[in-house]
Amino acid sequence: MTGPRSAEPPSEELTRLAELHGVAASYRPSPDRVVTASAAALTRTLAALGVDARYPEAVRAALAAREAELSTALLPPTVVWWSGGPLPAALAALPAGTRIGVETEEGERRDTTEGLPAGVHRVTATAPDGHVARCHLVVAPPRLPTPAARSYGILVQLYSLLSRRSWGMGDLGDLGELAAWAGRTLGAGFVQVNPLHAAVPGAPTDPSPYRPSSRRFPDPVHLRVEALPEFAYADDPGPLRDLLERAGRLREDVTERDALIDRDAVWELKREALRTLREVPPGPGRRAAYCDYLAEQGQALEDHATWCALAEVHGSDWRSWPAGLRDPRSGETARARAELMDRVDFHAWLTWLTEAQLADAQRTARESGMELGIVHDLAVGVHPVGADAWAQREHFAAGMSVGAPPDAFNARGQDWGLPPWRPDRLAESGYAPFRDLLRGLFRYAGALRIDHVMGLFRLWWVAEGHPPTEGTYVRYDAEAMLAVLVLEASRAGAVVIGEDLGTVEPGVRETLRERGVLGTSVLFFERDWEGDGRPLPADAWRADCLATATTHDLPPTAARLTGEHVGLRDRLGLLTRPVEEERAEAAADAGEWLDLLARLGLLRGTGGGTDPASEEAGVQALYRFLRATPARMVGVWLPDAVGDRRPQNLPGTWDQYPNWRLPVADAEGRPVTLEELAASPRLHALFDAVRAGPGR
Repeated sequence: MTGPRSAEPPSEELTRLAELHGVAASYRPSPDRVVTASAAALTRTLAALGVDARYPEAVRAALAAREAELSTALLPPTVVWWSGGPLPAALAALPAGTRIGVETEEGERRDTTEGLPAGVHRVTATAPDGHVARCHLVVAPPRLPTPAARSYGILVQLYSLLSRRSWGMGDLGDLGELAAWAGRTLGAGFVQVNPLHAAVPGAPTDPSPYRPSSRRFPDPVHLRVEALPEFAYADDPGPLRDLLERAGRLREDVTERDALIDRDAVWELKREALRTLREVPPGPGRRAAYCDYLAEQGQALEDHATWCALAEVHGSDWRSWPAGLRDPRSGETARARAELMDRVDFHAWLTWLTEAQLADAQRTARESGMELGIVHDLAVGVHPVGADAWAQREHFAAGMSVGAPPDAFNARGQDWGLPPWRPDRLAESGYAPFRDLLRGLFRYAGALRIDHVMGLFRLWWVAEGHPPTEGTYVRYDAEAMLAVLVLEASRAGAVVIGEDLGTVEPGVRETLRERGVLGTSVLFFERDWEGDGRPLPADAWRADCLATATTHDLPPTAARLTGEHVGLRDRLGLLTRPVEEERAEAAADAGEWLDLLARLGLLRGTGGGTDPASEEAGVQALYRFLRATPARMVGVWLPDAVGDRRPQNLPGTWDQYPNWRLPVADAEGRPVTLEELAASPRLHALFDAVRAGPGR
């Protein structure tokens, strides 16, 4: 016998043990329904946390050990103190006469916690009986400030935004151009992009930006090669001219010959160009700047660059590397790093170049008049074979994946293939991986969108080899996660937006709002679900949110209004009901919104005698409606501005649909370049409507 069977309910002792480790023995998919996790699911999850619960005697022993640990601990591993608030309960409960020692984040030593500045400090408590405890003390502002003014901006998948200078996919040069133009010409306050995290290398590369190798470091495939200072000083410009010509053909394949975006082909050309540019000797100032960057990034960058170099030799799945190389701290890894130092330095250099161009894009955006600038996107996790999972392996739960439980939309649940962080290891480290991640992103972000922000509170863990239905929720210290988030965002002066769509645990949205984290509201999901189910009136929307008509995982607005999204899903065999039922429901949904817009006087003609009921008029009306809500941010999905019908990602598909590989296109499916976007009458008409709001 290896443990409980899958369907076996947990014993009272196993339930108690699970709860003491933050593992939920049950959950509520709806207020009137409770689902109990199986004993097998709890046992597998506890095993991933280092707790043996396979047999009743093991459960009893682990339970006794955990209860003893909690009852005798002077302090938890991490304590949160909101600035201006009362002394944290954990510190207030220390025995009388306990001596306190503090080492601040800056290295200063104190004998009191009074007057500590914001930061993550180390506290040592020595009780009168000699018992010593240590913890990390996170001192954070009580909330993030509300954005100074309401704003509207652009949402775009950067790879899809090609210009006449792109190498086959949108890059950071295009991002800077878009931001400068949108800020100065359209009055936009921000541009939100997809995650630009480093991808797992290989052919073919996983095109999804939400399954990265590293969330901490960006991907050099986004570099604008010609903008690098070294480009002007290459000894032999001939090879670079050849690469530019090949890049031009790659771009034209997408913009003129209906080809898909080929990330691997783009990277092959850029990598060759970057190898050439690395031979250009840097000036003393540039060399000093690079050396400073290496020193600032330290071990994290060295690990990332080492993984990249080892992946070139041994393949991108570190789990299949020679045993000694699977440990980033082993002697074998140190020797391999020394042998591959030139390649390690190359990858560190690429990261430096990319972060510099990201900072340039943000500076350009702010100089164009944008209040926020670039809004970056933080994926919910990382690929199990990638750099972060290797470098931070002690912080990840081995053999587990993040997903979602069964719901009304997916009876089988979901497995996202992303290993979760262990909450116990995060707490023991003072949330160092999370702090470092945020600090890195805020170097060049005016705001940060957090995908599946509910993951700061709990995540659905699924054991490898088991269906998502056999998972369970694992709880994180949301107060600590939020304190770190608020601390780092406030230091950067950045706004935080949580993607809180779908099933959200009671109290989560309220807690996020209390800490100044904005939510996300998507128009077609905003209905009076507690009343008549009809579209939610504009004045009933929440203010603390980014409001939009659609996202990368949903149909573009024109497709939603015309019902074309139903036809697409029907052609791909994704419908679970007869197509006639789906079409009727989609038409009724769109019709309700259009009726509301007409009654409000927001549905108007587009000029030139166009029928007011046309989809372009409908798109404009929907965005006028969004501007009528109190939402602090309104995001215009860039493909909506030119009538694109194709979703960037179609959940539930893999090779049946070209997810993450489509350029922005017009209503006929013809790719539209950045230059054509800037001259598009349809785009300008939409932004005229957005800028004027509901009164026009």
